[in-house]
Amino acid sequence: MATSIVSQLRPTVYASLFAALISAGAFMAIPVGPVPIVLQNMFVLLAGALLGWRWGSASVLVYLLAGAVGFPVFSAGRGGIAHLFGPTGGYLLSYIPAVVMVGIVSAKFAASAVGNTRKAAVGDALGMILGSVIVYGIGVPWLKVITGISWGKAVIAGMLPFLTGDILKIIVAVYIAKLLRPKIKL
Repeated sequence: MATSIVSQLRPTVYASLFAALISAGAFMAIPVGPVPIVLQNMFVLLAGALLGWRWGSASVLVYLLAGAVGFPVFSAGRGGIAHLFGPTGGYLLSYIPAVVMVGIVSAKFAASAVGNTRKAAVGDALGMILGSVIVYGIGVPWLKVITGISWGKAVIAGMLPFLTGDILKIIVAVYIAKLLRPKIKL
């Protein structure tokens, strides 16, 4: 019985920690239009890589629920359910399928890469790239529909300014995952 509680406590604590990191990442925002540059997506990607799709999803759901009920965890310290239906709502909601994708791809590579950190890093990078494609694939159309702007303007406002930063965040996240994976026991 005690082993069962401990085995559930550890991933619960990690998921809570990642929900807090995602929240903190939202505070590090640089406004560049309707969609700010933030670090929260890096922590979403890391949650998928390190916690897997189930516990990574739990961390994202806790984050979104906290924001929806009014805790100031969204960019620029905002909260409330209205943000899930505003211009950035598609990006926020896309974190759920993105973390699932990262978790599945990373786990598949990690399982076949025992002792091969390079192969695991490739899996993490691939998962994070696919997760980012999901974020943009949901976020940009949502931005277009909510704001009524053209596709070109939605891509310019909601994707292009972020690509270089996202590449850097993925590189950093893959490195962090490589360092932390051996220490995180789920």
